[in-house]
Amino acid sequence: MIVVTGAAGFIGSYLVGKLNKAGYKDLILVDKFDDPWKDLNLLKKDYREYIDRDEFFYWLIKNAQDVDFIFHLGARTDTVGQEPELYQQLNLIYSQRLWNICSEIQVPLLYASSAATYGNGEEGFSDEHQKIQDLRPLNLYGWSKHDFDVWALKQFRTPPFWAGMKFFNVYGPNEYHKGRMASVVLHAYKTIKETGHMQLFRSHHKAFKDGEQSRDFIYVEDIADVMMYFLENQENTGIYNVGTGKARSFLDLTKAVFSSMNVNPDISFIDTPVDLRGRYQYFTEAEMKKLRDAGYKKPFVELEEGVNEYVNKYLMTEACF
Repeated sequence: MIVVTGAAGFIGSYLVGKLNKAGYKDLILVDKFDDPWKDLNLLKKDYREYIDRDEFFYWLIKNAQDVDFIFHLGARTDTVGQEPELYQQLNLIYSQRLWNICSEIQVPLLYASSAATYGNGEEGFSDEHQKIQDLRPLNLYGWSKHDFDVWALKQFRTPPFWAGMKFFNVYGPNEYHKGRMASVVLHAYKTIKETGHMQLFRSHHKAFKDGEQSRDFIYVEDIADVMMYFLENQENTGIYNVGTGKARSFLDLTKAVFSSMNVNPDISFIDTPVDLRGRYQYFTEAEMKKLRDAGYKKPFVELEEGVNEYVNKYLMTEACF
């Protein structure tokens, strides 16, 4: 059996679909299962059963001998939230407990980290272990992910194989439930469809022109492919960046949405909210050598190609993967 936590969420539900396509149907899905919008992500998916996250550890210990691999994608993912206890409980303590159980029962574990751990980028974007301790995230979400990365690297008792995935800016189907935390692609699509216009945050950093703030945008298909690679190649334990290795601007991204919708670009700029300016990443770009050296060779989807597929195959028909 393969377990997926956060299975009803954006990346988790997409991974479940990819696992099904690869022939994996003996799946255990773990989530809170309290959001009807997230339930739509699991329609037509094949799995054995679903388990509430609060009951998962009891189930895991009881069924340890039948579990072959765990994808731990469940987390509190709001990057502007102000509830430290919630981030600590769900993103750090829950993950530590799962790690310890996997170490005890010797089950491989892949978990989701985040590019939010890199903060403002002053320390670069290297996923080499000796550099991770020095990172300084800009928000509670980033700190919760960073704290677990640092903790994991200090452990002597480990799962037989483990990998931490520092996901960069992911976009793609199955994120309808995410509200304000959905990708800019989804927000742009909705706004352009309604108004024919899109507003982006103005730059408040002298090194970046308006709209030139940049991220390493990665299509969720690529994220799932990388995770599938580690399921099938359990050799190189460690923490890995998962981006494309190529930063693109928000202007590029928004123009790609306009193009995919066959609408002429109409873009203006508004001030970034004052309370966000000190927690805003102006640039992210994954160093990808480590993942490539671990044997992952598949090329990543180009931004325009990924946006076009997302818009035309999913958003225009309100479809899930």
